[in-house]
Amino acid sequence: MAITYEWRGDFDNASLDALHADGFGSPVTPADWRTRLERHSLGWVCAYEDGSLAGFVNVAWDGGAHAFVLDTVVARHLRSRGVGTELVAVAAGAARAAKCAWLHVDFEEHLRSFYFDACGFRETAAGLIAL
Repeated sequence: MAITYEWRGDFDNASLDALHADGFGSPVTPADWRTRLERHSLGWVCAYEDGSLAGFVNVAWDGGAHAFVLDTVVARHLRSRGVGTELVAVAAGAARAAKCAWLHVDFEEHLRSFYFDACGFRETAAGLIAL
C-alpha cells in the first residue's frame, strides 16, 4: 500500500463525491467542493493510493487562531491502517504552520477513540445548537 499525502492536494469534485459516498455509506451527492473549499478553508489534505483519491480532510478556519477539522473520510478498504490519523496529522501541521493556535473537531460518539486516542485531541467543554 503506497499512500501519499498532500496539503491542498488536487482533486475533482466527482472523485471527492465518490469518496464521501464510499466512506460515509451514503449515495453520491454532487457538490462543488472546489468552490466551497477555496472560499471557506485554510486548506485540505488529500490521501492518494496509486494516484487515486483515497482519503480527505478539510481544515476550515476563522481567519485567525482557530482551525476546524471537517469531513474526515477514508475509503472503506483502507480503514484501520493509519490513513485517517495521518490525514489529521498533516492537517494539524499545516494549521500550525499557518500560525493557528487551536485545532478543533466535533464528531459522533463512535469516533471518540479515533480523535482522542489516535489523533491526540483532548476533551474540552463545547456547545452545539442543531439548526
